[in-house]
Amino acid sequence: MQCNDHHLFTKTIFVYEQQITYFTMCQVDEDYHDGLDRAEVPSVFKKCVKCKEASAAVVIRAGDTFCRDCFKEYFIHKFRAMLGKNRIIFPGDKVLLAVSGGSSSCSMLSQVQEGLSQNAHKKLRFLPGIVYIDEGGVVGQSVDERVRTVAELQAVFRATGFPFYVVPLEQVLDLPSSVVVMAPSSSEQPASAYKEAVDQFLKSNSGSCLNPKDQDPTSLPVVPEAHTQFLQQLIVSAKTLTARHDLLNTLRQHLLVHTARTEGYRKVMLGDNCTRLAIKLLTSISLGRGAQLAQDTGFSDSRYGDIILVRPMRDYSAKEIAYYNHLFNVVSVFIPSLDTKTTEKASIQRLTESFVTKLQVDFPSTVSTIYRTSEKLQTACGSSSTDDSSDRCLLCVCTLDTSGENSSSFQATLTSEQLSQTKYPARTKTDRLHPAPVELESSVPSGSCCSSGGGEDCGEVESGEGCCSSKEPEKTNLKTLLCYSCHLTIKDMSSVEHLPQYILLEAQRRKRRSKMREEISEFLLDDGEGGN
Repeated sequence: MQCNDHHLFTKTIFVYEQQITYFTMCQVDEDYHDGLDRAEVPSVFKKCVKCKEASAAVVIRAGDTFCRDCFKEYFIHKFRAMLGKNRIIFPGDKVLLAVSGGSSSCSMLSQVQEGLSQNAHKKLRFLPGIVYIDEGGVVGQSVDERVRTVAELQAVFRATGFPFYVVPLEQVLDLPSSVVVMAPSSSEQPASAYKEAVDQFLKSNSGSCLNPKDQDPTSLPVVPEAHTQFLQQLIVSAKTLTARHDLLNTLRQHLLVHTARTEGYRKVMLGDNCTRLAIKLLTSISLGRGAQLAQDTGFSDSRYGDIILVRPMRDYSAKEIAYYNHLFNVVSVFIPSLDTKTTEKASIQRLTESFVTKLQVDFPSTVSTIYRTSEKLQTACGSSSTDDSSDRCLLCVCTLDTSGENSSSFQATLTSEQLSQTKYPARTKTDRLHPAPVELESSVPSGSCCSSGGGEDCGEVESGEGCCSSKEPEKTNLKTLLCYSCHLTIKDMSSVEHLPQYILLEAQRRKRRSKMREEISEFLLDDGEGGN
């Protein structure tokens, strides 16, 4: 018992040291002692900082107290200001709202509904639609539970009057390979084009932004049991919860993009808030996605070319959203996820979330400091405008970061793997304690069957049929098609054969193109030789 207490005390001290170190590095300019003194005064005796008359109903931060009406005005204005400042969504654009049922995405839906109402001061001028990705099959929900969840969300969606689409995650298995290919994007419009689009929209519309001709599904599409089982095997094939979480996010995003393309939407709104993005930023750095931070946490993400992902809720903290939903009865539906009821050390995502939220309790500027850092991030390699998909990751569709300097993490990992593959005459005790990591590449030499003990030729290697090692080249060549982070995720899977068919087909297509390019490389001109 004493040993356990000592271990717990050591862990507690370590956590506090981590918190104090992080707080020092943040270089926060606010005076927390004065803030804590002011927080001791009950909010019922404070006045609203905006109208100076009504009693405060909400205390967002120390010194930021709002009455009910001023808080609603503040909340709505922040949403409109985020859209107006960036001007990515033009009047008349069809925008798909990705609603998961959580508090943040449901609050986003409420803001769009408020902005399109007849009594809105400055009405929104785009055509909204709603999409819900049903992930119940992944988390082990029964058919009845999934139907009840969809019924609750359908009641919320019908109340808005917007067209909505209920898409089971199992449909990701039937996607075309074009989903992981960057489609040609429309040419960037100048700033003056926005005002022209507003005038044209006002002339061609009588004021209603809804499109009643869009489909309005009312029931959960029938999902074959085999699809659900295959999807569960795909997720379980990842050995850690960290890799499963990343794999699920990738599949969900592919299905969102495909739904937007098939239904004619150009923009997709995500409900990521400030707190979630701060956690995502630190998580992405831990998972080796430093080169993709600008796309993963920025307001807009154009990695897919024709479809732009936007995050209009990124200025709101989880606390502000919770207050708004409670005060104005914004309905949300609890839906279990992969990390529901797991410990804080179950995955890197859960550990980072626990660290940030606990630190936020003692130091209220933690989330905002991380968030302000994310606003300044830019991708060094930039976004490629070429139609060639060979320089983009097969899974996340971001620009490949595997061609960096020798000092990069990816090159260090490759060097470590190469050293671990070296065959020594004898294995020492240290080698037995620290075995080589699992590799994506096959250790079976070409021309031999892995089922024969003596390395005899199975006779079917040339045709690629009948040998159990015939599919191993898929693992070997996937490494060159993935960014560093996705490389780690796939490496954590038991077999790449569990991946959906559209990913494997696109991988084979890229390999064939790469092989063809090598064969005709002698006849290709360099970039600087095409002048005369």
